[in-house]
Amino acid sequence: MVRKPVQFNLCLERRQLSYRRKFKYIIGIDEAGRGPLAGPVVAACAGLRTNIEGISDSKKIASQRREKMFVKIKENAFFSFGLVGEKIIDKLNIYQATVLAFRKAIERLFFRYPLLKTQEVFFIIDGSFVDLGTEVNYICLPRADAIVQTVAAASILAKVLRDRIMCSYGRIFPLWNFAQHKGYPTSQHRQIIKEYGLSPIHRLSFRNSYESS
Repeated sequence: MVRKPVQFNLCLERRQLSYRRKFKYIIGIDEAGRGPLAGPVVAACAGLRTNIEGISDSKKIASQRREKMFVKIKENAFFSFGLVGEKIIDKLNIYQATVLAFRKAIERLFFRYPLLKTQEVFFIIDGSFVDLGTEVNYICLPRADAIVQTVAAASILAKVLRDRIMCSYGRIFPLWNFAQHKGYPTSQHRQIIKEYGLSPIHRLSFRNSYESS
């Protein structure tokens, strides 16, 4: 049976307390890469084994600090990743590709940690309604990366891994300077596209974004 996201109207603190009484593990899920014009979308799961000071939304943390937090989270959390490349994004759409990345991350989590039982785990996903179409317990919570530590941890993992991937692409395709803008639609990136066209990792389904530049 496919479980739909939990509907709720209690305050956040009471919700989390209720979940922790019912479920053994609270796992945050977030993604990086929905908005860029190139490269993959990366999802991450994170379930902290201990409290980690200084975790917050990855967008509010400087890159050097994110790198340090990335290592610290991996040392103190259950974690996993799900990646969906630009070719699949073009074939599906960015929403469906993001859902697929979430599902891959969840499947990988249970594969990496076989002692985790589905009925013991509750997932909190950053964002509005997402239908995972899979048998796990979860809610979707807008701005969860700013208010739920496990989701903030997942946002850091996803952001750092994707940035590293884009830096690697920057070495393969140096003309497009991916290491600097990471594929996001910055003015510099748009200008590069005007001069050199699209690279092999650009998302063709985002063509309107290129043409509007």
